[in-house]
Parts: sequence; C-alpha cells; structure tokens
Amino acid sequence: MKKVIDNVKHFLVCEDGPTAVEYAVMLALIVVVCLTAIKAIGTNANTQFGKVRDAIS
Repeated sequence: MKKVIDNVKHFLVCEDGPTAVEYAVMLALIVVVCLTAIKAIGTNANTQFGKVRDAIS
C-alpha cells in the first residue's frame, strides 16, 4: 500500500501528468478542427456534385 501512495505522490509531483493532459487537450482540439474541416469540405463537394448532376440532367 505504501508503494501505491508513493507512486501517486510521485505522479502528482512529476510534470509528466500535466504534460499528458495538455497533449490530450491539444489532440482533442486538433480532432475537432479536422472533423469540422472534413464536414465543410464534404458539404461543399456534395453541393458541387449536385450542380453537375443538375447540369447533366
């Protein structure tokens, strides 16, 4: 049990924990930006394909 408590203390004192959280937050933001960009590109492509379909018909 003492070893677990020592490990928790070391984790809280060590800067690896906050760094990992910062990286996780940055990764989440990057994923959100990528998904938003992909959705915008997909919507734009769908509109263009619709225009082409209507022009051919």
